[in-house]
Formats: sequence, C-alpha cells, structure tokens
Amino acid sequence: MIASAGFMFLWLIIFFLCHSCTIATITPRFPVSIARSKLLSSSTGNAIYETKYFTQTLDHFNFNPQSYQTFQQRYLINDKYWGGAEKNSPVFVYTGNEGDIEWFAQNTGFMIDVAPYFKSLLVFIEHRFYGKSIPYGGDKDVAYGNASTLGYLSSTQALADYATLIIDLKKNLTAEDSPVLVLGGSYGGMLAAWFRLKYPHIAMGALASSAPILNFEGICSPYSFNDIITQDFRSVSENCYRVIKGSWKQMEDTARKSGGLELLRKSFKICKNYISVDYLEGWLSTAFLYTAMTDYPTPSNFLNPLPAYPVKQMCKAVDDPLVGNDTFAKLYGAANIYYNYTGDATCFDLIDNSDPHGLAEWNWQACTEMIMPTDGNSEKSIFPPSQWNYSDRASYCYSIFGIEPRPNWITTEFGGHDISKVLKRFGSNIIFFNGLRDPWSGGGVLQNISKSIVAIVAKEGAHHVDLRFSTKEDPEWLRDVRKREIQIISKWLKQYYRDLARPSGS
Repeated sequence: MIASAGFMFLWLIIFFLCHSCTIATITPRFPVSIARSKLLSSSTGNAIYETKYFTQTLDHFNFNPQSYQTFQQRYLINDKYWGGAEKNSPVFVYTGNEGDIEWFAQNTGFMIDVAPYFKSLLVFIEHRFYGKSIPYGGDKDVAYGNASTLGYLSSTQALADYATLIIDLKKNLTAEDSPVLVLGGSYGGMLAAWFRLKYPHIAMGALASSAPILNFEGICSPYSFNDIITQDFRSVSENCYRVIKGSWKQMEDTARKSGGLELLRKSFKICKNYISVDYLEGWLSTAFLYTAMTDYPTPSNFLNPLPAYPVKQMCKAVDDPLVGNDTFAKLYGAANIYYNYTGDATCFDLIDNSDPHGLAEWNWQACTEMIMPTDGNSEKSIFPPSQWNYSDRASYCYSIFGIEPRPNWITTEFGGHDISKVLKRFGSNIIFFNGLRDPWSGGGVLQNISKSIVAIVAKEGAHHVDLRFSTKEDPEWLRDVRKREIQIISKWLKQYYRDLARPSGS
C-alpha cells in the first residue's frame, strides 16, 4: 500500500496479484538493546535522524517457547526540536509502512516541518519484516522462507511492536507523561488509525493520511480504485483518456501478428529481446496507476522522479500533435514521464526484479489479511473491463504460499462496517486526510464521524500529499490542509495538558 508511503504504500503490489507476477520493478533505478549505526539526512538536508535498534518480541500473542524469540527492530529518532521530558513535550511517532523506514522518513517532511512549532520528538518505527527489521537474526532467507516464519508478519503484530517500543522509549526518556501522536500515510496511515483505536492509552491521537481502512470486501466497491484513475486522466484530456483506453486492444492485436512483438519492443524501447504483451501491458498500467497516485502539485521523487502534475504531463505527451496518429509513440511518450523523466535511461527492462525500497513482502500481507478489492474495471474504465474475483486471488495465494487468505479478518479485528455509527460511540482524536485524485481515496473516510474524528478531503489532492515536505510552490489548498491539521492537533494537545494538570480523580 499500500504510503505509503508511500503505500502502501505505501505499499502496493496490486498488479503482481492482478497479473500473476508479470510485473517487476522497472529501470531506471533510481531490557532494551539499543545500538547506534549511522545518521540519516532527509531529502532536503534539514533533518538528521539517528538510527537505533530495539530488542523486539517476535510473537506478542502466545506464551509457547517460540514466543520468546526476539529480533532487532530499527527506528529513527530526532530530538533536535524536542522540548524535553520535564516539559512533557509531545512525541510524534510514524507508524512504519511496508518498506524501508529511511525511505518513508525522507518522504514525510510534515513531521520535521511542524516539529519546531510543537517542540516534538520525532520517531519513525520500521515495520517488522521490512527494511532491516528482519527476524531470525536478520536472515531474509529464513524469515521469508515459508508460511510458518512469515506467519509473524501481520498488522496486529506490528501494532503490538509499536506499542511495546513506544512505552519502553518513553520510560527510558523519563517521559511517561509526554503525549504521543501517531502519524502515517497509506498502509502506515491505516496502522496509525488502528493504533489509536487499539492502544488509546498510548497514543492520544492519530493523523491517518490516505488510509484506505474501508477498502475491503463488502464495504468498498472493487471498481472505485480504477474509476478514480480513469477520472484523473479523463479530467485532464478526453483524447488522452480515449487513446489509452483504446491502446490495449491495439497492443494485443499487434502482438498476434508476425513480427508484432518485435515491433512493440522497438516502439517502447524495451532493452531485451524477450517481451510479452502481458508484461508490456502491466508495465504501462503500473505507470498510469502510480502517476495518478502521486499526481502531486510539485515535483517529487517518491516512487520515481516526476514533474509537478505528472498526469497532465502524461496527457500532454499523448496529445502531442507532432506524434501524429502513432498510438505506440504516444504511449511511449506518456510512459517516459513516469519511468524516465530524468532522461537517463536508454531502454527499459521489463523483467528487472530489483526491490530498491524493500517492498516485496507486501505480497504476503496481500495474500493473508490485506484482501483489498481494487481491480474491477467498468466499461468506461481506462483499463480493459474486468471483475474482482476473490477466487482468483485465493488461487494465486495458495500457489505461492500454500495458504488461504482471510478476507474478513481486518474488519473483524479493526472494524469498518457502519464505521460512522461505531466510531462515534467510542472513538476520538483521528484525522483522516484524503485527496480525491488518489485512487485509494475510494476506500477512505471522507466524512466527519464526530467532532474529533475528522475527515479532511482535498479535491486536487494525491496520495498522502499532506505529509510531504512543504515548498514555496505548494498551492493554497494544500497549505490550508496542513494548517487545519496543525490546528486540530494543537487542540488535542491543549486538552491533553488540561487533563494532565487536573488532580487525580477530578
């Protein structure tokens, strides 16, 4: 998702599931046991995070001998702006996504931007089984070896990790009374919201950005994800939408002709002689999906280097009159925006299996608990028509892992059905941000649930854009979103400190 970061994540391997692993990462590549390893600079050079490790319990929910195994969980910390424990200054904790925590820290500038105002301690906790937080002595071959070891990779175990680490960290800092705010984007945003609901005694509030906590069967339409991608492109250019929509059949027709695959390879500058139309379609679909998801109003380097408003730039390439009626040339120009905006690549490797951000194990979570229907396509979709089919997902997961998914577990564990009626009865202090250009917003909370469970919706917003570093080029609507988030968090903190000052029992 999954960002998360993002998403999914921060983070997302939707098309691995939709196309049976025919899509790969594409070139160009762009007692507590604590040990210091290095300093991490943010992408803007404004922040330094110290890397530490915490001895974490492997299994929080059993008491058999296996449960007492531990692993080293990485977290990043910045105390430059912290007001200190003696002032009960707040602790802002990022609930790590499905990938390397350094990557998420470098793309979550909101926390460092607001730290001087709140005088907050900043902590980024890495999710188990991702980055360098690998159980079984850090041996990935063992940790990722089979379902018995991967069984410890789940959202509930991750939330318990965060709870354990936060409590211990505050104790070591003599900051037991410092309020904790959890923040996250994409899957990390889902975790932040769930953490507030499951551990309200630890976190006094949560900012859950682009958190599709409703994107589960029986709640969210399986067509919403691709419908939003379709609308993103169609809102920019009707011709762009129609060219892309009509291209899939043209590619398949071409592939069936003698010499057709070689023509496609040359048209899209594929590096190797090996090509199939499925790989090509997956490669292009990924470009359209991620460009829509990260349609930020300023240049970014989250998934790939991209210009501001990349969907508009893609459609500009498709609509270029100099290209004429050559559909493949139009698509190549659009794909080049996502895969080669820097101009460094001379060709594209469709079967490159590199994983620069450490996201690959999302496949396990997407096959066990995170059963998020996203691949339905109506007749109007920019992608070929299709239906969500749980049986296809279950068959794929069994073939890869030998397990049967639990599609209803997340809503059993965290809720989701009739969420407005349920959360207003017991929940509080959660901000849900969603940008309506983000395909994941279809599974997000888009309306206020109560006075303190607030939905902030931005018509032009993309995937957790509010958590990115602020820039001089930010549009006014984005500045307003962040101002509102700061105002709400400030209100929560004021109430927390008022409650803390009251005598016990009053």
